[in-house]
Amino acid sequence: MIVSEIKLYELLKAKIGEQEAEAFIQILETKVEKKFEEKKLEFVLEKDKDKLLTKSDALSIFSTKEDIANLKVDIIKWEVGTAIAIIGLVIAGVKLL
Repeated sequence: MIVSEIKLYELLKAKIGEQEAEAFIQILETKVEKKFEEKKLEFVLEKDKDKLLTKSDALSIFSTKEDIANLKVDIIKWEVGTAIAIIGLVIAGVKLL
């Protein structure tokens, strides 16, 4: 206990009794710690809010991944089509000779 808690405990002990004063101090301490943690979390969230993803950010990332996957498929199709065209040209060139 810190000094202010000890003073409060002594005042309460005289008014409401030792056990009740101790229980009250524990409840008060728990509430203060909880409030402190909430404020600390609010501060961290406020400080880093520009770094947090929103739902639309997450959806745009997912959409971008889908677009990249589709682009990869299109590139592979284009490469296969180009390879077939080159092979066809080589075969046609050989037949003409």
